Amino acid sequence: MNNHVSSKPSTMKLKHTINPILLYFIHFIISLYTILTYIPFYFLSESRQEKSNQIKAKPVSSKPDSAYRSINSLNGLASVLFPGCDTLDKVFMYAKNKFKDKRLLGTREILNEEDEMQPNGKIFKKVILGDYNWLSYEDVFIRALDFGNGLQMLGQKPKTNIAIFCETRAEWMIAAQACFMYNFQLVTLYATLGGPAIVHGLNETEVTNIITSKELLQTKLKDIVSLVPRLRHIITVDGKPTTWSEFPRGVIVHTMAAVQALGLTANMENKAQSKPLPSDIAVIMYTSGSTGIPKGVMISHSNIIAGITGMARRIPKLGEEDVYIGYLPLAHVLELSAELVCLSHGCRIGYSSPQTLADQSSKIKKGSQGDTSMLKPTLMAAVPEIMDRIYKNVMNKVNEMNNFQRNLFILAYNYKMEQISKGHSTPLCDRFVFRKVRSLLGGNIRLLLCGGAPLSATTQRFMNICFCCPVGQGYGLTESTGAGTITEVWDYNTGRVGAPLVCCEIKLKNWEEGGYFNTDKPHPRGEILIGGQNVTMGYYKNEAKTKADFFEDENGQRWLCTGDIGEFDPDGCLKIIDRKKDLVKLQAGEYVSLGKVEAALKNLSLIDNICAYANSYHSYVIGFVVPNQKELTELARTKGLEGTWEELCNSSEMENEVLKVLSEAAISASLEKFEIPVKIRLSPEPWTPETGLVTDAFKLKRKELKTHYQADIERMYGRK
Repeated sequence: MNNHVSSKPSTMKLKHTINPILLYFIHFIISLYTILTYIPFYFLSESRQEKSNQIKAKPVSSKPDSAYRSINSLNGLASVLFPGCDTLDKVFMYAKNKFKDKRLLGTREILNEEDEMQPNGKIFKKVILGDYNWLSYEDVFIRALDFGNGLQMLGQKPKTNIAIFCETRAEWMIAAQACFMYNFQLVTLYATLGGPAIVHGLNETEVTNIITSKELLQTKLKDIVSLVPRLRHIITVDGKPTTWSEFPRGVIVHTMAAVQALGLTANMENKAQSKPLPSDIAVIMYTSGSTGIPKGVMISHSNIIAGITGMARRIPKLGEEDVYIGYLPLAHVLELSAELVCLSHGCRIGYSSPQTLADQSSKIKKGSQGDTSMLKPTLMAAVPEIMDRIYKNVMNKVNEMNNFQRNLFILAYNYKMEQISKGHSTPLCDRFVFRKVRSLLGGNIRLLLCGGAPLSATTQRFMNICFCCPVGQGYGLTESTGAGTITEVWDYNTGRVGAPLVCCEIKLKNWEEGGYFNTDKPHPRGEILIGGQNVTMGYYKNEAKTKADFFEDENGQRWLCTGDIGEFDPDGCLKIIDRKKDLVKLQAGEYVSLGKVEAALKNLSLIDNICAYANSYHSYVIGFVVPNQKELTELARTKGLEGTWEELCNSSEMENEVLKVLSEAAISASLEKFEIPVKIRLSPEPWTPETGLVTDAFKLKRKELKTHYQADIERMYGRK
């Protein structure tokens, strides 16, 4: 039932088309080079090999259900980043005093915006961006202080809720720090949530004030303000909106600058700050929700500090030389935690967006620089969807190279894969072959951290090789403040998520229905339970769900039942091998892991996204596929099929051709016969957070996908 991909280098090598005699000569040269460079690199790489073989976590007792802890926290879990800094306002004050005049938050200047006509007649807005403008730690502190005081003047009280519904940008972090300072409970909502979900979050938390942007005010909030009766103040972070007359009576729109000015001029003596306690709620974070309406997770100051303490310990030499690029939603626990880790250690945070990230990004005008080229970050977080896209784009470019270039790249790729598996470096390959690929992310990345969903072994190894840096996989949930595990930077194994962080411990609970037991040999398996101070307070106004997912043990420690199935390797590293909700029992009694099927097929260049589906009344698996337009069009041409994009996707002949490709890939990936999709539906429309079919972390929303494709499910299962 294991859905991780083999990490053996031989299974992930690229295929070349080199004459066997020439290949023999090339291998001789490579072997000679390897022998000559072995001795100097032996001493440099040996330490990494030794570390890679070390035990990273141990069970704290000999019982099968014993919790595993990092070897660095066997005697007690870590919970505080710096001595005496037990709330987020104290952490920022510590960083502000230590790094006062250092640059903290950077935003690129917009030089020009142009409308560009596409070949299909659509108009795309393109931007030309200038340099990054920076705010120092002191600047951010003063702006946050004034903004918090201004919110008090508007009637915001300590321990009451205030919402932020805004894109990732410097003002988001300034507003968050203001709320932490003044003990306002920050309600975070994804910018891509639909109207009903936004209304639900705002009404459930009874907010009277919301922080947003001009664009979101015009495109999302304007239509639903009348459905949020308690709303009194809307604060836009980027100046006045163009229209004012359409809002209900009693709702006042302010700019962030005006609220800061109000706070600056107010009498501070009469408006003393109410300092938070570690147990106070810092954030009510609404999940993007892969099922049902979003739930608000209550996260305390101590939860966040414990989580970022664990994360920071897995990033070596974190400090003032580091530059982090922020572009994932700050309403997601991964991005918020990553930025708080950087802020607390003197790093710079430069803001970006998925549309302006790289030179080739959709909003960057051809010939001008994307954000990574300008910022040259050293640290970056990503979700698997983004890494998979990079992998497919680079491999498509490799396939378009001439024969000599393509084979040179493949030889270098396979050679480096072998060397990485032995713990060796490849400086010549890095400099002459992979430099151009590395420059896609600015050229200076020293650590890529991936979270939000499992990353395929093929994509992880590709990023290791082509971007010449460690790719750390992390595992955590909003309910555990994003903290759980992160792989060590010197651990280049794939298909696993690392050992528990020093802030938490992890144990495996038997799941009899799925056949997973913590007594399984050779590796214990079961549902993953996370315990520690990073485990959150529960769901806002949802006691039943809180009781179902959280519990306290006899020692008063809080635990989270994740619903994910894991197994521990002998060195204490965790693998995610299944998920309770992804497991379906077929009519004949076999269990199918839908996540396993998707992981085996999603890296095909023909596929942009895939969702497997099955139910217990039938004996086979079906699937919904978003095909890659270029690859599908080429496949259609080779098979003599013609038509528009929609016609090709709706063609039964095309479905059968794609199914053949999927079946071959499934067999190569060692899927069982009953796991291979028998019928598929090709979708001409991509799945994006805006469509409501995937979350903001691009995880599949299975319930919504099932509803969306209900007619196709009935067709493929023969009910029509």
